[in-house]
Amino acid sequence: MFLCQNPMTAKDTIEQVGWRRPGRGPMNERLRPMDMALLAGESASAPMHNATLEIFESAADGFDYEKLVGLIADRIAFVPRYRQRIRTVPGRLANPVWVDDDDFDLTFHVRRSALPRPGSMAQLRDLVARIMSRPLDRNRPLWEVYLVEGLGDDGDRRFALLSKAHQILVDGISTVDLGQVILDVDPVPRETLHDDWRPRREPGQPALVAEAVRESLRHPGLAVTTLRGNAESLARVGEAVGRRALAVAGALSNRRSSPESPINTELSEQRRFVTVSTRLEDYRRVRNVHGGTVNDVILATITGAMRAWLMTRAESVSGSRSLKAMVPMSVIDSELEPTSLGSQVAGHLLNLPIGEASPVVRLHQVSYALKAHKDTGRAVAADRLAGVAGFAPTTFHALGGRVAAAQSRRGFNLVITNVPGPQFPLYAAGAMMLESYPVQPLLPGHALAVGVTSYDGGVYFGVNADRDALPDVHVLGQCLEDALTELVDSASENRPRAPRGRKPR
Repeated sequence: MFLCQNPMTAKDTIEQVGWRRPGRGPMNERLRPMDMALLAGESASAPMHNATLEIFESAADGFDYEKLVGLIADRIAFVPRYRQRIRTVPGRLANPVWVDDDDFDLTFHVRRSALPRPGSMAQLRDLVARIMSRPLDRNRPLWEVYLVEGLGDDGDRRFALLSKAHQILVDGISTVDLGQVILDVDPVPRETLHDDWRPRREPGQPALVAEAVRESLRHPGLAVTTLRGNAESLARVGEAVGRRALAVAGALSNRRSSPESPINTELSEQRRFVTVSTRLEDYRRVRNVHGGTVNDVILATITGAMRAWLMTRAESVSGSRSLKAMVPMSVIDSELEPTSLGSQVAGHLLNLPIGEASPVVRLHQVSYALKAHKDTGRAVAADRLAGVAGFAPTTFHALGGRVAAAQSRRGFNLVITNVPGPQFPLYAAGAMMLESYPVQPLLPGHALAVGVTSYDGGVYFGVNADRDALPDVHVLGQCLEDALTELVDSASENRPRAPRGRKPR
């Protein structure tokens, strides 16, 4: 996926693309079929929430919990869904509706934590893994933000924010990610918007039933579909043993339709998380010598890392062996409404050539495999979106996760989301963001997911894995660094040349 942003404030970004001004969300909006599918497919071993880990350096006047709560309180009006919860319709006559949380408590969702000395990145990653293992409370708005203090030797200045939201919360149409609106392009405090939000009275059971009946009379076909889907969902909820059997069957089915891999297995309820920080200039150097795009180089780096990691596990990587990756990508669709920015996210299956020993040949194979997508005329390059504001990387990663979940039956080994972010600093209440790591959810039967965000000269990998299935996932982190070094070395051995018709990302 590709995204660049103009230097605009969060307020400008929201208003330019036509999302709601600060205020109330729609009255009792009903969950969409895709949202219901995500809820039905969720389990303790496969919670469906995205997250982003961001590292900050505070300004001279510091940054604390009270400042974070104040910042979110000022900006949450831009995302009304963050103050709503799910209300089930009696008898499951229709899909649940979003209602204002009449007991909304911002301090419940904005939480504070601290790392013990020495406050290392390893300790931070362990904390992220534990938080990602816990499902969100469906009786409350489906999001959490954690302020993590005590990071590193400069713990009084450096801190982390971990934002976590359910996939049904962020759809890119009604709601964007909270990370979209709390970041600014400069450290100057923005004007505070008046927010006189009061929760609307929650509809009673008779009102919910009456509205469901009216919808059934207007759209009888939709009513039949809804009742059938809710009945199936109820059966899954009531039969825990059956759910586990279905999960195993799904994993086995996925194995039959995708290449054999140790990353496709039954999941536990615990996670591991790995971060890798690299520099954007290295990917550009490889692109300038070997051609392709920065996105191609990133995917070739992941391919080389997967190859090396599997070799450490004594897995066969010979011949034409490949891994099938789901790579959500931005596409242009002129038929979409203006509020979607004329673009959407579509799933693209990509074979990662892990059987190829040469890093340069792997890069060319990846570039060629993506050429068909580029030649459709619907592909969106970063330079084409440079003038479009609207989606932050956090939002696009969430949309990519939704697409991957919706297409899980297509048979693939892992999900890779790659979102180029702005190449200038962003700030939260004056604190400068230094690094940004996406945390993609694991789908049933998929023990590994990789997210990549480029930001302000850096390229940041977030690797989420099942704790029991992949205890050596930290080795994959080292393999990512080695695979990039291998590509950079190959570029250094060749005379630089600028590919024709290519513009730098």
